[in-house]
Amino acid sequence: MAFSPDGRTLASGNWDGVVRLWDVADPARPRPFGQPLSGVGAVNSVAFSPDGRTLAIGSLNGTVRLSDVADPTRPSPLGQPLSGGTAAVQSVAFSPDGRTLASGDADGTIRLWNLPQTTLTGSTVVYNSVAFSPDGRTLASGDYGGAVRLWDVADPAHPRPLGQPLTGSALGADSVAFSPDRHTLASASDDGTTRLWNLNVQYAIDRICTTAGGLTPRQWNQYIPQLRYQPSCGH
Repeated sequence: MAFSPDGRTLASGNWDGVVRLWDVADPARPRPFGQPLSGVGAVNSVAFSPDGRTLAIGSLNGTVRLSDVADPTRPSPLGQPLSGGTAAVQSVAFSPDGRTLASGDADGTIRLWNLPQTTLTGSTVVYNSVAFSPDGRTLASGDYGGAVRLWDVADPAHPRPLGQPLTGSALGADSVAFSPDRHTLASASDDGTTRLWNLNVQYAIDRICTTAGGLTPRQWNQYIPQLRYQPSCGH
């Protein structure tokens, strides 16, 4: 399920291949909008574009379909399905500017749809969830193996992994979401836990300096001799 940006429409997708739009302007009295969208294949994920006019639908049959929902009483397909593989599409998400769509597949591939299509690979397991940071420059993914990965997608045509995977559970990471200030990432796992990851670089630097202190010249030469020594942690 997914809410439209204005919170007045709810989209729900089922494994019967039907996507329904609901008027939830009055949450106490929800009602369906017109006829549902059908024939889209078993639905794993739905997401609204930031302007609320387009709905992306990720299906078990490996396709992503776009639908015009500007008038929720008369939704209609937009063009041909987007297909980059045969594996099930587990999750879809729009970038904040609406120009890029990310899809996470069951074959361990993330695709960025923005002509040309770009693919990210970093795992052989199912990607359960993808989410853009508020500024659209970072993509988070959660996979069936429990790992959460961050990707630099500032240039969607040349994405790259950011650091090592974040691991805290051996069970699947089913959902990921950024805080509005993009300094915190939340991940929910099959073990029933939700983890909060602090992505504030300065916070990490300050914590390391407080607990361990900076590198001495001797330590610097031992661990990173290829770089010229410079004082760290303000001393």
